[in-house]
Amino acid sequence: MRMFLVTFHKLVCDDTGHERPVRQHQVLVPAASEASALAAGQALFCEANGIVDWRLRADSCEAAAVQEELT
Repeated sequence: MRMFLVTFHKLVCDDTGHERPVRQHQVLVPAASEASALAAGQALFCEANGIVDWRLRADSCEAAAVQEELT
């Protein structure tokens, strides 16, 4: 199974009025695909924050495959 880094961002206005993505949370999850990594990451995010929908605390969510180091 591959490892994915799932990252959640919230759009926040800066002092010039422009929106910037601010990282809210990151979690490393083992998954067979990017879609299953997103689902697992979203469930963990909800559990960690005590909420039922991750969109209550973040505006976007993305998964990136993590290159594993050979030992």
